[in-house]
Amino acid sequence: MKAANLGVLFLIELGALAAVSYWGFSTAHPWLLGLAAPATLIALWALCGSPRARFTTRGWGRAGFELAWFGSGVVALWAAGAHGLALGFALVCAASKALALKWGQ
Repeated sequence: MKAANLGVLFLIELGALAAVSYWGFSTAHPWLLGLAAPATLIALWALCGSPRARFTTRGWGRAGFELAWFGSGVVALWAAGAHGLALGFALVCAASKALALKWGQ
């Protein structure tokens, strides 16, 4: 069960990238925002979220970073008009992160 949750955590990280890309391609400047939005998240992950990040985050800082990361996916889906997907993504993120905290992942 714990290994499955690690897989879900990885998939929701990719889901946040896909969500901001989906939002970007649904705007008035699709190529610019469709590519820049996920690139921005990737850069933030490299700087603050990855295990080898230059600026490590722990405790409340890490919680805030992850809330912003996954929240950006939820907000992007909502802004693109995919309200059902936004709600579903938010529920999966909350459940998976709650299990990760419980299991120390």
